[in-house]
Amino acid sequence: MRGRAGRIGFNRDVSDAPPPGLESIRLHDTRRRAVVPLEPLEPGKVGVYTCGPTVYAPQHLGNMRSQLFPDVLRRMLLASGLDVAYVTNITDVGHLTDDDHDAGDDKVEAAARREGRSAEEIAAHWTAQWAEDRRLLGCLDPDVLPTAAAHVPEQIAMVRTLEAGGHTYRIDDGVYFDVASFPRYAEFAGLDLDELEATGRVENVAHKRHPADFALWKLSPPGVRRLQEWDSPWGPGFPGWHIECSAMSIKYLGERFDIHTGGVDHIRVHHTNEVAQSESALGIHPWVSIWMHNEFLDLGGEKLSKSLGHTLGVGDLVARGIDPLAFRYFFLQAHYRQQQSFSFELLEAAATGYRRLVKHAVAARDAVGGDVTGGDPAVVDEPRRAFWSALADDLNAPQALAVASTVARRDDLAAADRWALLADFDRALGFGLAGAADPDAPATAASDPRIASLLAEREAAREARDFAAADRIRDELKAEGIEVVDTPAGPVARLT
Repeated sequence: MRGRAGRIGFNRDVSDAPPPGLESIRLHDTRRRAVVPLEPLEPGKVGVYTCGPTVYAPQHLGNMRSQLFPDVLRRMLLASGLDVAYVTNITDVGHLTDDDHDAGDDKVEAAARREGRSAEEIAAHWTAQWAEDRRLLGCLDPDVLPTAAAHVPEQIAMVRTLEAGGHTYRIDDGVYFDVASFPRYAEFAGLDLDELEATGRVENVAHKRHPADFALWKLSPPGVRRLQEWDSPWGPGFPGWHIECSAMSIKYLGERFDIHTGGVDHIRVHHTNEVAQSESALGIHPWVSIWMHNEFLDLGGEKLSKSLGHTLGVGDLVARGIDPLAFRYFFLQAHYRQQQSFSFELLEAAATGYRRLVKHAVAARDAVGGDVTGGDPAVVDEPRRAFWSALADDLNAPQALAVASTVARRDDLAAADRWALLADFDRALGFGLAGAADPDAPATAASDPRIASLLAEREAAREARDFAAADRIRDELKAEGIEVVDTPAGPVARLT
């Protein structure tokens, strides 16, 4: 049973016929370990679920890679004429500091106690920061952004279904999924359960039957009142991290859906557990048609990870005067399934390429008054097919970006042809070229003394590292419909 009736609506791209090259979309499926055709469960419609952030701290640039690649995917699907329902979750409860072994403290709760604030305040603060980071990176907003804390009844209901099916057992600290009850458990990630049995850290949770068994519902310790806990058939407690994604994706996308995305670090535990509990509860296989995973961002030989103390985020780029969209350009230079080395030298090189692309696009756009219909089909069809064919081939963004960069530099192309192509490509690239300013032009607000003064005051605050004051000024201008974009040449203020 598909079970999509009553779920969220879909969003169709408003363009005309799909560009040439998008007739056949092929994507890498982690489960099948192969690039396979996209065959929507419902003709013309695609449901996509992306694992979102655990909101206890700022998201680093590696985290944002897991948001950028599905944004390009979503844009490509929309351009192909498909209706897309896109869901990203917020983990505001249940993600333990050693969640792979169901041990430690809840990350959001630990941050709340450390800062003397409520868990809700911590979650709201870092959710807003993450949403702003996504906006600065050019990501489309999710169609639905559910939080784990708001969907506890759905999670409890799913655990009860698993319990009724004989897939669970209870020990002192909670209700656990019994991996022995799901014979396909090891298939998704190619695990060796015998090796896990021999080397598993069983001591982390006493009385687990197998080290791979995982918590569905954690019970609050006797006499302890947690900041976030709920009544349940098993006693007061909180949901495990894995059950939330299953419950929320099923609620909004149906019992089966098309694409689930996330980072490669989720394959062995989080996504393996999602598959086990979902297919056991629903009695279906496969639960998700295609699983897509992005590789790590590499910083000096190590993956970019908060656990290693790497917290470089979008705000750090802004503080350095780097346009966040230059990082989007940087990201597009590597295939999402390849590890990508990060350094500020590489980012500056990407920023140069980004500014060059924008400058050519703005010149062509302004020369034709923004008209995107003037392209000569005999001229534009070949590069259009090359661009969209690259993206249809498992999101080959580096090849697509190379096509766009070549088009931008071609002196033999008329301005109408160049702008028609670049505007079309930007549906996937996400640089906002239709409203972009020439990166080498002076700030558009320089003629307004008050705005120029506010910009100068904001720059002084940033230099003094008074980021609260700098953000206040930016928000003040934003309320007036003026967007401030920080570039290496200084702030650019423009009407939104």
